[in-house]
Amino acid sequence: MSGPVASRTPGPWRRRRIQVGEWTVTELWDGTFRLDGGAMWGVVPKVLWQRMTPAGVDNTIPLALRSFLAERGDQRVLIEGGIGDRWTDKECRIYGIEASVDLEGALSACGVAADDVTHVVLSHCHWDHVGALARAADGRLIPRFPRARHFAPRIEVEMAKKSDHARRGSYRPDDMRTIEDAGLLETYEEDAELFEGVHVHHVGGHSDGVSLVTLGLDAVEPTVVFWTDVVPTTHHIQPPYVMAFDIDVVRSFEERSKWIARAADEGWIGLFYHDVDEAFGRIVRDGKRYRLEPIENEEILA
Repeated sequence: MSGPVASRTPGPWRRRRIQVGEWTVTELWDGTFRLDGGAMWGVVPKVLWQRMTPAGVDNTIPLALRSFLAERGDQRVLIEGGIGDRWTDKECRIYGIEASVDLEGALSACGVAADDVTHVVLSHCHWDHVGALARAADGRLIPRFPRARHFAPRIEVEMAKKSDHARRGSYRPDDMRTIEDAGLLETYEEDAELFEGVHVHHVGGHSDGVSLVTLGLDAVEPTVVFWTDVVPTTHHIQPPYVMAFDIDVVRSFEERSKWIARAADEGWIGLFYHDVDEAFGRIVRDGKRYRLEPIENEEILA
């Protein structure tokens, strides 16, 4: 990055955990990075967004890279794939990538080895969401989680491997090719139940195939929703707060309006990927707007 950063910096990874029915969900960090604040907030004026996400002198804001570990019985499900370590020094400077703890180290702190992960569920295939899934070994790339079934939207995998589209800079072909070549990749389309109790819901807007991931979806236990870049931080919970990165702003607004309203009305528990402070929270109605409520049973582990 150019020049000093004069804004809040993310605190240490706290390894927070919640219990929701049969699922234990723990936050995992793969470091932080920085993106332009204006791009993260779209048409929202800086005078409004800088109160919530203060910018540095270069107008960038810090963003978490927070995957989640969902455990049930002998299942160890990784939700989202981090940014990884396959970046040059120049790229690290451009994107302000910092890793006080990486994804594999975060899993290890939970007593889970890479070989223990049984499933990897991806919302989409942008490089900051899948970059840790492949690692370098003996001059080639291999899967970091060699025993896991990997799920990703079909159209996102196609976009990741395609080199001649307008958003090609958001993808790295090797990220998904490594998993596919190893025979570990399973693609999904539209809405689907990937395995018992784990659903994906095609949303679009941010990218062609971006999908929400939910655990549960029954009347007995609360539904858990991984918001991915549909609601990237807890400050983006108002439907008009659409990122400039989104390829279809109108669709983003329509889908965000629908899903945020449903989550609020049904009491869903949200998981937030890019928020530097909050991992979990419920979106609730507050007149014509929304606000975030903390989760009562959130536990901070040593």
